[in-house]
This record gives sequence, structure tokens and C-alpha cells, in this order.
Amino acid sequence: MKVEEPIEEIINELYKSESQMIKGDTFKTLKTFEDGKFDLVITSPPYNVGKEYETKKSIEKYLEEQEAVIEELVRVTSEKGSICWQVGNYVDKGEIFPLDIFYYQIFKKHGMKLRNRIVWHFGHGLHASNRFSGRYETILWFSKTDDYIFNLDDVRVPAKYPGKRHFKGPNKGKLSGNPKGKNPSDIWEIVIKDWEKGLWDIPNVKSNHPEKTEHPCQYPVELVERCILALTDKNSWVLDPYAGVGSAMLASLKNDRNSIGIEREPKYVSTAEQRIKDLKEGTLKLRPINKPIHKPKANDKIAKMPKEWQENSLFNGNGKH
Repeated sequence: MKVEEPIEEIINELYKSESQMIKGDTFKTLKTFEDGKFDLVITSPPYNVGKEYETKKSIEKYLEEQEAVIEELVRVTSEKGSICWQVGNYVDKGEIFPLDIFYYQIFKKHGMKLRNRIVWHFGHGLHASNRFSGRYETILWFSKTDDYIFNLDDVRVPAKYPGKRHFKGPNKGKLSGNPKGKNPSDIWEIVIKDWEKGLWDIPNVKSNHPEKTEHPCQYPVELVERCILALTDKNSWVLDPYAGVGSAMLASLKNDRNSIGIEREPKYVSTAEQRIKDLKEGTLKLRPINKPIHKPKANDKIAKMPKEWQENSLFNGNGKH
């Protein structure tokens, strides 16, 4: 007779990696970590837009405080490690301040090397009336040295022309691509299954997203997973210094990485700890990494042009100007 394994042992086998959620101040907590502990620091820092978990201040004061944190993050990053800094724009009286441009100078000052400026596109963003609506944020990927972890094969996408061959030179007639696929674009937009077009369009976490919690600026687990797969090895340590509700920790656990998150808001710490528990118990709702973006069906009522708008529409019935 077959003896069933206890569910606790199955869970422990699936999630052997360590994870720790620390409630506290980011800067003070970073001071307690040893040099070079983390192969990846990945986070979305406060944007200084006056959310409940941040105090709005001048852009100069905000960046000054963030630089002190960044200096510590560089210290705790391993020699083969990377920092992924995901930011949007700071808006003051209708004027845009592109935070990635401001942050670039700070990271360069502390010796980091920019490998990619990744554009994360999403279909639903901030609506605006006096400028175009925001539909993207950026991830600045910095490495600490020239000898950094980069597992390209783990994130390759299917080639558009896998049968393409060299047409001249010593390799004439030989296949020119890689059998594992091609290098994905630095514009992340998953438009169809399996990242087929190399564009990674990852939905942001809004009200109907399966991962939605009470956090107002939650980023999706899928976004972090792609960085973790490419920029760390199994058993690497991953740090999220502004952990929120623990998305980076979940992505780390799913992929056999160890993680630490720092968060000062008690309710977010509790939510993160519950999400980690749910992941280990198999009850956590996550958006699958290869799931295509939802497209409305032809008979979807709210996707059709309302009758009262049709006469004033820029498009006629044939969809032309």
C-alpha cells in the first residue's frame, strides 16, 4: 500500500528557500546587513507623490534621502550582483519629472553600470486631460561590475524566423539563430502566449487583477520573476528594500531563491506574510507568467462604440477617418 507524503513535507520540498519580512525603516535595517550579501536588489521605491506610506517633499530633498539608501544598497550588492530600480514619473503642478533620469546620475555616482533601461508597458494607467495618459514605467538595471549574473537562456523568447541561415561568409548555409530562442526586447510587453513577439506587456495590478491587495502601488509578481530568472542563480539572495505586500519575495520563493523584504507599514507586512503563507499552501492567486493579455470579444457590449457617440466619432463605420 502506497503511503502518502504529509502535505507539510511536500510544501517544504517545494519551497526550501528562506524568506524574511522585516518591519522597520529601510535605511536603518540596511545598516545591519553584511557587504555583498545580495545577488539582486529589486524594488519600486516611493515616488514622492503623497501616498499614505510616504510624505511628499521637494524633489531635491526626496532624492537626497534616496541617495543615502542607494549607497547602502550598492554596499550590500554582491560583486556579480545587480540592482533593478523600477520607477514612474513624479508630477508636480502638472509638470513631469522623469525619475529614472534623476536616479541614473545617483547610481553612476556610486559606480554602478547601466545595462538596460527596460520599458514596462501596461494598458491601463493614469488618465490625464492636459497631457497624454501615462502607460509605462521604467526599470533601470544596473550591475555592480562587468562580471555579473545574466542567465539569458532562462528568458529567451521564440524566434520569429528560426529557420533563418547565414547567407555569406564562413558560416554560409548554417542556421544563424539560437535553438533556444532569441534575446527578448527591452520593451516588456507580453502580447501573445509565450512572449512570442519578445515584447513584455505585463498588466499593472488594478482592481480586477488576481493579485490585488490593499496596496495602492502594487507591482505584479510576473514583473519581478523575469528579472529574478535572468539576474540570479538558484539559492541567490534577493532583497526588496521597499517590499510593500511582498511581490518580490513571492517571485523569489517560486524560483528557489532566498529573499528578504523590508517594509515599515504594519498592514503591508501582515499582508505579505499571509501571501507567503498562501503561496506555500497552494492557495495564493497569481497571474500565470505566460498568460496573454485579455482582449474583449466582438460581442462584448462595453467594447462597442455607443450609439450616442457614433455621429461625433473620429472614425466612420468602416473604422477609417
